[in-house]
Amino acid sequence: MKEHKVGIIMNGVTGRMGTNQHLLRSIAAIIKEGGVKVSPTEIIMPDPILVGRNETKLKALCAQSGVEKYTTDLDSVMKDDYYQIYFDSQTTSRRAKGVEDAAAAGKHVYCEKPTAVDVETAVSLFKTCEKAGVKNGVVQDKLWLPGLAKLQRLIDTGFFGRIFSVTGDFGYWVFEGHSIPAQRPSWNYRKEDDGGMIIDMVCHWRYVLANLFGKIESVSCLGATHIPERVDEYGKTYKATADDAAYTTFQIEGGIVAHINSNWCTRPRRDDLFMMQVDGTKGSAVVSLRDCWFQPYSGTPKPVWNPDIEQPINFYEHWQKMPEQENFDNAFKVQWEKFLRHVVLDEPFKWDLLEGARGVQLAELALKSWAERRWVDVEDLV
Repeated sequence: MKEHKVGIIMNGVTGRMGTNQHLLRSIAAIIKEGGVKVSPTEIIMPDPILVGRNETKLKALCAQSGVEKYTTDLDSVMKDDYYQIYFDSQTTSRRAKGVEDAAAAGKHVYCEKPTAVDVETAVSLFKTCEKAGVKNGVVQDKLWLPGLAKLQRLIDTGFFGRIFSVTGDFGYWVFEGHSIPAQRPSWNYRKEDDGGMIIDMVCHWRYVLANLFGKIESVSCLGATHIPERVDEYGKTYKATADDAAYTTFQIEGGIVAHINSNWCTRPRRDDLFMMQVDGTKGSAVVSLRDCWFQPYSGTPKPVWNPDIEQPINFYEHWQKMPEQENFDNAFKVQWEKFLRHVVLDEPFKWDLLEGARGVQLAELALKSWAERRWVDVEDLV
C-alpha cells in the first residue's frame, strides 16, 4: 500500500468548531478510517500536530482525539519542512498573520472563514499565497450538507424550471447567561472582538447562494442587536456591542431574489435550525440541514383565501420527501478530503482564499447597506 503522509499544523483547534468539526469529526475520523482512499493500493494519511497557547487544553485534546503531537511553539513547526499544510481556526483577528507566516514558510494554507476582518486583507492573503506558490483553501462546509446536496440534484435535473425566489431562516435562541449559561462564546457578541451575525453568517450565505444559484449582484441588509446585555464564560455581565440578528436580501443574476433571516434571538418552530425554500416556475423545494422536500407544478394545490372557515388544505401533505439514495459524510470532513487530494494529487479545488475574500466582501457590503440604509452593488474582486 502506497501511503502519502501529510503533516498538518492545526492552529486554534481548542475552540468549539475547531475541536468538534475539524479535529474530531474530520482529521481524527480520517485517520481512524485508514486515511483518504485514492485507489485500492494508495492512501493519503494526515499526520497532525495541535498548536495553541494553552498546554493543558492541548494535552486534553490529544487524549480525546488520539492525536499524539502538540506544541505551544508555532514558530518551531513553521520551520519544520515535514509539515506541508497549515490550518487556521483561530479567532478572525489572529488569522491574517498565521496565514502570511505559513505562506512565507512554504506551507499550503487551509483556513476557516471569515478569512480576515476586512476585504482588503482577505484579498491580500490570497495574493500572498499565490505569489508564494502554495495551494490555498477556505472552509465552505455548508455546500456538502445533505439537504443542500439533495437540492443541488434537483437544480441539476431542471426540476424548478426558472428559479425566481429563495427564502431562508437560520438561528435559535442563544441564552443570555443570566440564569442559563450561553451556548456560544461571548466574543460572538462583541464587535471589538470581531463578533457579529453579519460578519459570521453572510460569508456563509455568499458561497451557498453563489454556488447553488449564481452570481450575487447586490445586497440589502438590516442588522440589529436585540439582546443588549449578556453574561460571559466567567459570570461577568458585559454589553453586547455586535449585531445578533441580520435580515438580508440578495439580488442574484437571472432575476432571482433571495432573502435570509439570521437570528440568535429566535425560538424556531420549523423542522431544523436552518430551513430554505426555493421556488420556480415548475416546482418548489424546502431543505433542512439533512432533508429535502419537493412539490412539482402538477402536485400543487389550489388554495382560496377564506379566513372565515378552517383551512381545508393540509399543505404538508402535498410535499414529497427525497429518498435517501446514499450516505452523506460530515460536511467538514468531505471538504478536508478534497483539500488533501488537492495538495497531494493536484486535483482541482475551486474554494480558494479568493472565494473566502468574496465572502468577506459581501459581509462588508451588508454592513455598509445597514449603515447607509440602502441597496449596495457587489463588484467583481480582482
